[in-house]
Order: sequence, then C-alpha cells, then structure tokens
Amino acid sequence: MDCTLHVSWDEKLVGYNFGPQHPLAPIRVKLTMELAAALGVFAGDHVTVAAAPPATDAELELVHDQSYLAAVRYAGGLASDRSGAQADVMTLLKHGLGTTDDPIFAGMHEASALVAGATLAAARAVWTGAALHGASIAGGLHHAMRASASGFCIYNDPAIAIAWLLAQGAERIAYVDIDVHHGDGVQAAFWNDPRVLTISVHEDPASLFPGTGRPTETGGPDAEGSAVNMALPPGITDAGWLRAFDSVVPQLVRQFRPQILVTQHGCDTHWSDPLADLRLTIDAQRTAHAALHRIAHEVCGGRWLLTGGGGYQLVQVVPRSWTHLLAEAAGQPVAPETPTPQAWREYASQASGETAPETMTEGGDGKFASFEAGYDPADPVDQAILATRNASFPLHGLMP
Repeated sequence: MDCTLHVSWDEKLVGYNFGPQHPLAPIRVKLTMELAAALGVFAGDHVTVAAAPPATDAELELVHDQSYLAAVRYAGGLASDRSGAQADVMTLLKHGLGTTDDPIFAGMHEASALVAGATLAAARAVWTGAALHGASIAGGLHHAMRASASGFCIYNDPAIAIAWLLAQGAERIAYVDIDVHHGDGVQAAFWNDPRVLTISVHEDPASLFPGTGRPTETGGPDAEGSAVNMALPPGITDAGWLRAFDSVVPQLVRQFRPQILVTQHGCDTHWSDPLADLRLTIDAQRTAHAALHRIAHEVCGGRWLLTGGGGYQLVQVVPRSWTHLLAEAAGQPVAPETPTPQAWREYASQASGETAPETMTEGGDGKFASFEAGYDPADPVDQAILATRNASFPLHGLMP
C-alpha cells in the first residue's frame, strides 16, 4: 500500500503529566518516538513529523462545556499557586478533577489542549489530503466527558477531532477503539449522531473500569446501531481476541462505508499490563494495527487518523506496540524479529531503570480461527461475539 503519514509530535507533549506515581507516565510516549526514529520509521519524504499548536477554546468546545474548560484552567492554576490558596474542592470534584485518577497539575489546561491540538493537526492533514494517514501517539484520551475528566483523560481528543471533521463536512466517520477499556467518552459524544459509528472492543465491564460497554448499548433513539460494543472475557489470549475482532469490526465498517477511519490503539490489552486482565502479546496488537490499516485503504480510500491510548507497561510494551503501529501507518512495517537498536536500549534503561527489550516480537504468530467457519456456543469468546452480532448486526442490515 502506498502511504503518506503525518505524525503530530512535540517534546512539550510530555507535559501531560499527572506526577511520578501515576500510571500514565509520559515516558512511554517519549520512548515510543525514540524507538520509531531509531528504526527509521520517520525516514523518507512520505513521512512528516511536526509540532502542532494547542487546540483553541472553540475547538475544545466542539465536545466540552465552557464551564468545564474554566474548571480545568482553575485546577491547573491552583496546582501552580504557591501561596497556599484554598481549593474549591466541590468545583473540582464536580468536574472529576483532583481525584486519584485525575489529580490536578500545574498547566493542566495548556498540556491537555496541546494533546487535543496534536490530534486535530493529524486530522487536518488527513482531511486536506496533506497525508493519507495522520498519527497522534500522545492522544487517545477517550474517557473524558463533556463536563468532566475521567480515567486519566482531561480533554477527549478523539471526539474533538471527529467533531471537527464533521464540522468540515465529513458525512460518515467510523471510530474503532481497541483499548482494553471501553471508549465511553467517544461513544457518549456521538451516542445520538448517525454520522458516527463507534466500535469498542474491550474487557467485560463487569470486571473493569469504566463499567460500561455492554453489547446492548447500541446508540440513541435517532442513531440506532451507531454504537457497537464487544465485551470480552478476562484472560482472553491472542487467538480469541483476534477472532472476536475479525468477526465484528471489518463487516460493520464495510457496511457503514465511512469516509474516514479514526482508531484508538490502547495497548493495555497486553498480558503484562498492570491495570487490566486480557492476555495479548505485542504480536497480536501488531496484527490488529495491520488489519485496521487494510480496512482504511479498502473502505476509506486510505484516510486514517490513529491515536495512542492506554498502556501502562511503559518500557516493555508501549514503545514496541506503538512503533509497530507507526511503521504500519508509514507503509513500512517493522519485521517482528527486528532487534531493538542498542542505543535505544541504553537510553530506555537509563531513563527507566529497567532492562529494555531486545527484539520487536514476543513470538506470537497472529493466527486465529475464523468465526465464519463455525462457532462453539459454550465458548466464552464465541458467546461474546454472538452477543455483539445479535445486538448490532441487524441494525446495519447484516445477518448475525
């Protein structure tokens, strides 16, 4: 596939930082960009890497309330105030700020607006034709709601980018979220908008935050079928997860015929991730990245906006998974057996205190059995697949 890629990146993006004890450590994004650069992912005239301006208030208000923006500014100012000013705790908590998940930090608004601006710049590159693909690895903050922070997310950059694309004239956009957590904030933003199809493949909400994303959640009264949710059992491994993805995502995206594909690539589905319970390898994640890339070319003429997301195994997983993603988007996939560059390993070890991984693979083969060839109604994975297909396929004119 012939690919052009615009990558929104600025060292200032690591300023989105909840503090040294928080799971969402910005080093994961820095290590990703360093690994991708060391492997030559950004080489060639078909890839551009550029800083983006922060999102404006008008752009943020495509999704968020003005009063919420004011609260985020207040929180960031309060965190930087050394005078001992008393916090209006109720105002903070009303907006989901000052919690364990979303503690306040100095410059919170500015850092969050910069992440949203990076994703908007990648979306703009795709919409204008400057590049077929746009990437915002620091983005993917899919839990933020209209008037509140949630799940490490202050401003919902994927939703803001989708809303911006709709304002430019896009008529149909598909959003596919493969984070281990339900993409609840994006679903909520477009719950009753038939122009946006949101598909989330995640761990069963009975066992994981945010507790939503059941197959029966299918969209608002004016947009039946606009939300699709696949809730997968804890402990699922590569073959089961890929089987589930393949049984639902390609068919629905093809049927919807979006003009642009927007994807969120949280890699907290990994077996070693400390915050969730799925058992995927980097190799299965790489297979999913490639599948979404193919769908973008097949259905959307290649127009693809991709973001990062969750992922809390900061050295062993996130940099490798997202480097595979960026390389895929650049049209130059990295062979799984490729060694990680020695200079990068030394940098990663020095920055983190961990021994860095030596290759780009964990030995997974990315193989799975197609659901279409037959299913076992007693198997928990097939039960999850059937629940989603039964709930959503008829709403799109498809047979379960």
